[in-house]
Amino acid sequence: MSKILIVEDEVKIARFVTLELQHEGYEVAVAHDGRTGLQMCESWQPDLLILDLMLPELSGIEVCRRLRQTSDIPIIMLTAKDDVSDKVMGLDMGADDYMTKPFAIEELLARIRVSLKKHRLDRAKETGARTVGKLHIEPASYSANYDGQSITLTKKEFDLLNYLWQHEGTAVTRDDLLSNVWGYEFAGDTNIVDVYIRYLRQKIDDKFTIKTIHTIRAVGYMFKYE
Repeated sequence: MSKILIVEDEVKIARFVTLELQHEGYEVAVAHDGRTGLQMCESWQPDLLILDLMLPELSGIEVCRRLRQTSDIPIIMLTAKDDVSDKVMGLDMGADDYMTKPFAIEELLARIRVSLKKHRLDRAKETGARTVGKLHIEPASYSANYDGQSITLTKKEFDLLNYLWQHEGTAVTRDDLLSNVWGYEFAGDTNIVDVYIRYLRQKIDDKFTIKTIHTIRAVGYMFKYE
């Protein structure tokens, strides 16, 4: 469930947007001034920020400027003004999108979906994270999960899974796996590959009733999600 923080001093607008977002399944928090909003961004760590331009304490522009020093959270700015200079200033400070009040809630929801998806894809490119079906791995943190359920893997098991996944749809020989996952000190000892393939199948394929690691007879193995 994505977390969205609304920083909006107009209580009725904040309440309306909150109810709509909750109806869509988002977890929502609200701040009514810029200083509180900035503090909540740091403490609550939302996945997206809906930020009004004109706020007490700190303006939306200043909140955006400070956040961009440490965070790449998606920011959608809202304002009652339809001034090009305000729009340019918000985008220059690092906002990802901009909407002028009054706005259609359907358009805001669509822009939220686009911003969250783009952010996830950008993060995945940076970290090498990959998802296929319900299976997800994060090479940067050596973590894996299936439909949100954590998969406990040793470092070597993770390295093996990651290498196979990097070559998705391609048959990889046991010698290739030995060289790239274990190193040359294991050269010739292909049995260890079969042992670790069995470990992965027990922890992923068997546990979640899926098929990811296929045996290619007389060659080796292939990662292909089914």
